[in-house]
Amino acid sequence: MKLGTPLSSSATRVMLLGCGELGKEVIIALQRLGVEVIGVDRYANAPGHQVAHRAHVVDMTDAAALRQVIEQERPDLVVPEIEAIATDMLAEIEKDGLAEVIPTARATQLTMNREGIRRLVAEELELPTSKYAFADSLNQLKMAIDGGVGYPCLIKPVMSSSGKGQSMVKGADEVATAWDTAMSAGRVKGGRVIVESFIEFEFEITLLTVRALNAQGEIETYFCDPIGHLQKQGDYVESWQPQRMTPQALQRSQQIAEQVTSNLGGRGLFGVELFIKGDEVWFSEVSPRPHDTGMVTMASQSQNEFELHARAILGLPVDTCLRNPAASAVIYGGMDKAGIAFEGLPQALRVPQTDIRLFGKLEAFQKRRMGVVLASGGSASEALGRAKQAASLVKPVAE
Repeated sequence: MKLGTPLSSSATRVMLLGCGELGKEVIIALQRLGVEVIGVDRYANAPGHQVAHRAHVVDMTDAAALRQVIEQERPDLVVPEIEAIATDMLAEIEKDGLAEVIPTARATQLTMNREGIRRLVAEELELPTSKYAFADSLNQLKMAIDGGVGYPCLIKPVMSSSGKGQSMVKGADEVATAWDTAMSAGRVKGGRVIVESFIEFEFEITLLTVRALNAQGEIETYFCDPIGHLQKQGDYVESWQPQRMTPQALQRSQQIAEQVTSNLGGRGLFGVELFIKGDEVWFSEVSPRPHDTGMVTMASQSQNEFELHARAILGLPVDTCLRNPAASAVIYGGMDKAGIAFEGLPQALRVPQTDIRLFGKLEAFQKRRMGVVLASGGSASEALGRAKQAASLVKPVAE
C-alpha cells in the first residue's frame, strides 16, 4: 500500500459524500495520513467543507449531478457519510470502474433503506429482530399492526436517518398521526414505512465493527468495546464506553455484527445497533460508516472511530483497544437561528478530564447537534456525569 502526496500527481484521493460533523472528523483523519480529500455536501461551508482540500455543493440525490462531480474529480475512493444519496448511481460508478465505493455500493444500497437491511438480516441471515411489517398506506399500516405487530410499536420511514419521522405508538388513536409524521420526514415523500414491535430491552448498544486488512493482507473483523447510549425520539443524546453486559450477550452481539458486516462486505467501520436483555440480543440497525454515538471514542480509544475508518478503507492496520472509560453528551442549538455563539466554555472545560467539539454548523435549530462534550473518568458512569455537567454549562446565544 502506497500513499501519495496531496495536491500532486501522486495523490491518493478520497471523496466524502456528506460533510457533517462525522464527515469532518473522517476528513481530518485522512489528511493526517497524507490523503487528498474532496468534500461534497448539499450546502456550502458544511463542517467538512471547512477542512477539506476542495469542496463541492451537490444535491447527492440527483444521480446525474453525483456522477458529474465524481467524473470531474476522479477520486480513488468514494466514501458515503450520509444516507441521502442516489445509491443506484453509486452502483453504476462502481460497475464502470470510476472509483471504489466504500464499503461497497451494495452495502450502501441495503443500509440506506430499512426494508433492504431488515429483509437481509431477518429473512436471509435469519438473525433475531423485532416483529415487523411494511406499509404503503395508512390502511395497510393499521392492518399490519392489528395482524401481528401489535402495540406498542415503532413507525419509521424506510428511508430516513437520525430518528427523523419516527414515532412510538401506544394505541390505535395515534396511528394516523404517526403515519403523517413518517410521510413528512422521510427522504422520499409519500414513501413506505416500517412498523416494528417494541422490544422490552434493558439497554441498547452500538458495536463498532471494523473490517480491515490483517498482516496476511486478508480482511479480518475487529470489534471496539460496546457503547451504551441514550436516545430521545430516535436521536442520540449521550453515549458511554464501555457498556457493561454479560459475556454471553457480548459474544452473541459480536457474532451478529460479524455475520451482518461480512455479508455487506468491503472495508471500513460499521456501527451495528443492538438491543440487549440479559443474555438475549436483537439486531436493530447498521450504518456502514462512523456512528454518532461513537464520537465517545475520541476520548476513550487509542484510535477513534474516524481514524479506524480512515485506516481500514486505506488498507492500513487498525487497533480497536480501549484506552480508558469515557462518555459524550450532545450540545443542542436551542434556537432556530443562523450564526449563533456559545457561552460557558471556560466553566465547562473546568470540569475534570473534559473536552469540547463545536461542529461549526452555520445554522442552529432547537434540536440540531451543534457540538459534543467528551469526558474521561475512572468508570463510564463517572465520565458520563462529567460530560453531562459540562454540556449543561455550554449556552448557545444569539449574536
